[in-house]
Amino acid sequence: MTELNAEHARRAIVEHTRRLAESAAVAGPDTVVPTAPKWTVADLVEHVGQTHNWIAEIIERRITDPTQLPTEVAVLPADPREWPTWLSESAQRVANACSDDALDAPVFNASGDERSGTRFWMTSALNESVVHGVDAANAAEWPADIDAEVAAALISNHLAMLTSPTWEMRRPQSAHAIRGTGQTLQWVATDAGAWLVERRPEGATWRPETQQADVTVSGPAQSLLLTLTRRRRLADREATGITVDGDVDLAQHWLDNTGHDAD
Repeated sequence: MTELNAEHARRAIVEHTRRLAESAAVAGPDTVVPTAPKWTVADLVEHVGQTHNWIAEIIERRITDPTQLPTEVAVLPADPREWPTWLSESAQRVANACSDDALDAPVFNASGDERSGTRFWMTSALNESVVHGVDAANAAEWPADIDAEVAAALISNHLAMLTSPTWEMRRPQSAHAIRGTGQTLQWVATDAGAWLVERRPEGATWRPETQQADVTVSGPAQSLLLTLTRRRRLADREATGITVDGDVDLAQHWLDNTGHDAD
């Protein structure tokens, strides 16, 4: 799995959260987020700050039993002028929680893969900052800017979650829809790496490699991440620099059936 150096990940959480706060201030609290239309900017800020604090508590308390996950969430300040500080503190808290000492500590990993719990949650926090940072930037009509190495790590994390037991438990309709009879989809980042997805009858799987596939989607890692997370449309190829070789409908089916609640 493509993973970031821990220090790089911690810095990126703080930096992308800072950018999110700046975009939110420009867009305004009541603006609807174009790439997450069920949310306003206020909803977005609340979600990211609460999630960062929630993740930090899991790691700080070294929770290994999923029945003991935190049930209380941080409260969004009523005054939007306080949001940048609140977001900064939430990002710094989760970055601090993901200290070197915590990286291999026993902590629950919701994806059930080979990563330690802290490394899983650190990448999850980074995903919140980066993907929702793009949402905030879209609301402010600002461009996205994601380092290729960060985008590659988040693509791996995205596919790990979609093929995890947790996804099947929480999103059974999606997990069922992306099963298949051996169809293969390949995602190739021209600046970072490659990921091969196989739709099997028992469930979709993925691995970091390239081979002949039924469809190959290629482009910059940032564009692949934003397409996979449905922040950019597969058809927007001129804007994203993405090319598709093979069964376009197969790629679109995957995207149509792997959305999150806020999409």
